[in-house]
Amino acid sequence: MNELLARTLMCKKWIEDALAYSGGTHEFAHVLQCILNGTMQLWPSDRGCMVTEIVTYPQKRVLHIFLAGGELDQILDMEESLIQWGKSQGCSSLTLAGRKGWVRTLKNRDWNEQFSVVGKEI
Repeated sequence: MNELLARTLMCKKWIEDALAYSGGTHEFAHVLQCILNGTMQLWPSDRGCMVTEIVTYPQKRVLHIFLAGGELDQILDMEESLIQWGKSQGCSSLTLAGRKGWVRTLKNRDWNEQFSVVGKEI
C-alpha cells in the first residue's frame, strides 16, 4: 500500500467526521480519490488532519481548507506550514469553509469572515 493511501486511511475517522458537516457534497471515497490523484492535499498529524485544495480564480490562487478534523490544537499548529506551502504554489490567501465556530477560533489569528454560505435542499 502506498504511503499516501496509508496516511489517508489513518485519517479516515477525522475526514468522515468533518464530512458530516459538508452538506453531503462528498463521501470518504471521493476525498480519497482526490487526494490520490493530487487535486486535494492531505495534511496529517498525530491527532488530526486537514484536506486542502488549490482554487484558481481569474485574479488569484487560493489554498482552501476543505476539511479539518481531530483535535483543534493539532489543526491550528498546521497554519504556518499551510501558509508556506500555499505561497510556494502561487497562492495569495487561505480560505476555510466550515461551521460558525471557526470564525471565533480563527479571529485571534488574523482570519476575517469574508462571506457566509447558506443552503437549502430542493
